Amino acid sequence: MRKFIKQCPECGGINLFRNKERGEMICKDCGLVIEEKMVDFEQEWREFDSDDADKRRRAGAPSTYTQFDQGLGTEVGQKSDLYKLGTKKEKNKFFRLRKWQYRISTAIERNLKVALAELKRVSSFLKLPKSVEEEAARIYTLAVQRGLVRGRSMESVVAGALYAACRRHEVPRTLDEMSEASGIEKKEIGRTYRFVTRELSINILPSNPADYIPRFASALSLSAETQSKAVEILEDAREAELTSGRGPTGIAAAALYVSSLIHGEKRTQREVADVAGVTEVTIRNRYKELIKKLKLEKQIEKTKKK
Repeated sequence: MRKFIKQCPECGGINLFRNKERGEMICKDCGLVIEEKMVDFEQEWREFDSDDADKRRRAGAPSTYTQFDQGLGTEVGQKSDLYKLGTKKEKNKFFRLRKWQYRISTAIERNLKVALAELKRVSSFLKLPKSVEEEAARIYTLAVQRGLVRGRSMESVVAGALYAACRRHEVPRTLDEMSEASGIEKKEIGRTYRFVTRELSINILPSNPADYIPRFASALSLSAETQSKAVEILEDAREAELTSGRGPTGIAAAALYVSSLIHGEKRTQREVADVAGVTEVTIRNRYKELIKKLKLEKQIEKTKKK
C-alpha cells in the first residue's frame, strides 16, 4: 500500500510541493527532495480522440528499419522554425548547426536514405505487406553494414533483399515481377540475392508451388473449386516426386491449367503462361508430365464429354 507523507522528515514542515513532471516531492521550507521517481497514478493516459493525442502521448512511433535512423534520430529544427528566430546571429547559428548535422552523417546513413526510398517504391509497386518491407529493410541494412553493397548497384541489392524477404515470408513474387518493378535484369537480381543470403547466412526454404495458386487463379478468374483441385494435384505431384528440379511457377501454372480443364473452366496455355511469367513450352511439358504420371486423362475426357 502506498504511504502518504504529510510532513518533511528534515524540518518537520508541512509545506510540501509535488512536481508531477519530474516525479518528485519537495519541501518548500528546506528544499529537501523527500521522494523521487514517483509514478503518477491519477493521470489518465489513454487517447480517446486526436485532440488528446499530443498531450497524453508519452512515447514516439516504434523503431523501424524502413527509416535510415530506425526512426530514432533527431534533426536540428525545421525550416519553418526560422521565422521564430529574431536576430541575424541566431539565424546564422541555426543554418550552421543544420549544415554540420548533415555533414557529419556517415556514408552508411546517406546510402540508406536513398536505398530505403527505392525499397518503398518497389514494395508499393508489388503491393507487398508491411512485414515484408520491414524484413527487406533489415536485410539491406545488414548488407550495407557488412560492406556487401560495395561494387554492386544499390538497386540490385534492394531488389535482392526484397526477393529474399518475400521468400522468407512466403509471399510469392517471381524474379520477372521483381525485375519489372526495379528495372534490373532478372539474372542480376538472382545473382545478388544468392550472394546476400550466403554472406548473411539467411536460410531460405525452396518455394512451395501451392503459394502461387491463389494469385494465378485470381488473375485467371477461376473458381475456388478449381484452386482446391490444383492444390490437390500439386500434393500428388510432390508425392510422385514430379516437383523436384522444376520451377515452382511452372509446375503451379500447369497444375492450375489441368484443374481448369477438369472443372470445365478452360483457359488457353498462352493465358496461363502470361499470368505465371513462363513460356507455353514450359506449361505444355509440365502438363504432359502431370496427366501421364498422375493418370488424369480420364477426368479431363469426362469433362469434355459433358
